[in-house]
Amino acid sequence: MPASILIVDDEPAIRRLLRNTLTRASYAVIDACNGRDALHAAAAERPDAILLDLGLPDRDGLSLIPLLRAQGDAVVLVVSARDAVEEKVSALDLGADDFVTKPFDTDELLARLRVALRHRRTNDPAPQVVERGDLRIDLDRRTVARHGVEVHLTRKEHDVLAQLARHIGRIVTHERLLTSCWGGDEDPRIEYLRIVIRNLRQKLEAPDPVGSVIANELGVGYRLRADG
Repeated sequence: MPASILIVDDEPAIRRLLRNTLTRASYAVIDACNGRDALHAAAAERPDAILLDLGLPDRDGLSLIPLLRAQGDAVVLVVSARDAVEEKVSALDLGADDFVTKPFDTDELLARLRVALRHRRTNDPAPQVVERGDLRIDLDRRTVARHGVEVHLTRKEHDVLAQLARHIGRIVTHERLLTSCWGGDEDPRIEYLRIVIRNLRQKLEAPDPVGSVIANELGVGYRLRADG
């Protein structure tokens, strides 16, 4: 059975574009134009993923995120013209799996959707070994190798990389990284995280890389790229 996707957007042109894109990619598609219909469709159809706009006519899309998550195990990708950092952080903190800003590239959207579906919380437990291109990250043994050669990381560098690897392809917010890697006994600051990320990039990326292994989601967090 193809994965089913619920589109929640009040703009007919966007719904039509997303429906055509998803249908060509062999997904089953349901759509809703407001929050009320979205909640009804999520409960009745139990979709695998939800593409959610925030600017709905009857309620703010942010308020729908926890309600939709409570309906089942569907992943939630926000697809919105809102691009403020605060909006993105709020959506992710409320339980969204990813945030795609309009206007969007349909190929990128499909790639983000594939990543989110692979990591459905109930069906895909966090892997203990993550491979990305020439990188191999063993989370259980706390080892990292590049081209088969072990790379030495400090404890903090490994802690941050492990968080990104557990959510490969998805944004991990600054706050989540600081809380999980520095804990409550220290005074975590964003500058510390930036230093660790800079060191990881120097150790894990080839000279003059085509694309960074660790992507910066400006003002929001970081993402370990799933491609490569």
